[in-house]
Amino acid sequence: VQLVESGGGTVEAGGSLRLSCVVSPQALVAPFNVYYLGWARQAPGKEREGVAVIEGGGSTEYADLVKGRFTIARDNANHMFFLQMDNLRADDTAVYYCAAGLTYGQYPTGYGLRLTPGRWAYGMDSWGNGTLVTISS
Repeated sequence: VQLVESGGGTVEAGGSLRLSCVVSPQALVAPFNVYYLGWARQAPGKEREGVAVIEGGGSTEYADLVKGRFTIARDNANHMFFLQMDNLRADDTAVYYCAAGLTYGQYPTGYGLRLTPGRWAYGMDSWGNGTLVTISS
């Protein structure tokens, strides 16, 4: 596995969690600082949905459901990135996956990491195995 998530767990509604993702150098075909880095999640019985992406220059983009509550950040020196999740709700319960890639384009539905339906997607080349986040109400 070339991307490894950590930080999942169970927290009460209104609480916070911070997810981390470590990217192995073996997963990289370009300098780490040019990669799109992102988080997606999949709740039971639902399709995977994009949560947040941070570009190489530091620009960020979020899905509407998490705007104002989640923050994505990156540490280029250590090949890591993070997802700070605040004011968690029961519907945030899901397996969270980190991903890394180099492209952004008009990919078909279901491909890559897409934050807004109908818009372009990030073509993520590598994915982690996921970490479970459970929000208790």
